[in-house]
Amino acid sequence: MALNNPAFDNPAFKEQRPGLTPPAAPGMQTASAQHAGVDVASQAQLEGMYAAPAAGARETSRMTVEDTVVKTLGLFAVLLAAAVVGWVWTLSPVTRDNPAPTMMPWIIGALGGFVLAMVVTFTSRKKVRPGLIFGYAAFEGLFVGGISAYFEFIWQGIVMQATLATLAVVGVTLALFASGKVRASAKATKIFMIAMLGYLVFSLLNVGLMLFGVFPSGMMFGLHSQTVAGIPLGLIIGVLVVIMAAYSLVLDFDNIQRGVRNGAPRQYGWVGAFGIMVTVVWLYVEILRIIAILRGNN
Repeated sequence: MALNNPAFDNPAFKEQRPGLTPPAAPGMQTASAQHAGVDVASQAQLEGMYAAPAAGARETSRMTVEDTVVKTLGLFAVLLAAAVVGWVWTLSPVTRDNPAPTMMPWIIGALGGFVLAMVVTFTSRKKVRPGLIFGYAAFEGLFVGGISAYFEFIWQGIVMQATLATLAVVGVTLALFASGKVRASAKATKIFMIAMLGYLVFSLLNVGLMLFGVFPSGMMFGLHSQTVAGIPLGLIIGVLVVIMAAYSLVLDFDNIQRGVRNGAPRQYGWVGAFGIMVTVVWLYVEILRIIAILRGNN
C-alpha cells in the first residue's frame, strides 16, 4: 500500500525554507560568484552558458523529471516481463483433469514484494540501491501476473478492463497535475493519511476473518462481498480507495517535482520511480477487485 511514501522522507524531497537555494551541481558556477567587478570576458562566458542547451541528469548528476521517467519505464518493463512469467505459471497446471489455476505466483510475489518494499523504503533514506528496487519490480510483476491470470480464468476480459481503467486514472491524474489544477495540500494529505490508516485496519481485519473461515465459500472477497442497501460494500470502498490512490499519485508527482527543484542527487530518481510503481500496482489491484465484484453480482 502507498501512503505518502516513506521513501520520500529525505531532505532531498523536503520543501526548502525561504531564503535557501538548492545545492549547486558539480562544476557549475553559483550566483554568489558573480560580483560587480566581473570583466567583459567573464560576462561573455556567462552568456555562453545560458545560451547552451540545458544539461541533463548525466552531466549534472542531479535528479531530473526526464531521467525519473526513464527509470520508471525501466522498472515497468521488468514488472511486465515478470508478469508474463507469473501468468504462465498460474495457468500451467490447468488441464482437463485439473481445471484449477495455482496461486503460488500470487503468494510468492506478494510476500517478496512486501519485504523488498519495506527494505527499499527504509534503506533509501541513507543509500539508494537500484538492485533492490529492480527486485521489487520483479516480485510485483510475479504478483500482478499471477492475480491477473487467476481473475482472467474466472472472468474473461477482466484484465483488459482493469488495465484500461488504470491507464485512464493515471493519465487523467498526470494531466491534471501537469496543468496545475490538482496539487497536494497539507490538509488533504492529513485526511488522506487518516483514511489510509482506516482502510489498512479494515483490510487486515478482512484478511483475518477470511483466514479463519468466517465467511461462506461464495464470499470470495470477505467483507467486500457484503451489501449495503443492495450495493456491494466492496464497490463503495473501492471507489473511495481509487480516489485515494489517485491522490497518492499526486503526492508522488509532487515529491518528484520537489526533488528536482531541490537539486537532489540523480540516484533519487529511482526513489521517485519506486513510489510511482507502488501506487500504480495498488491502483490496478483495487480496480481489478471492483470489476470482479461487479461482474460477480451479474
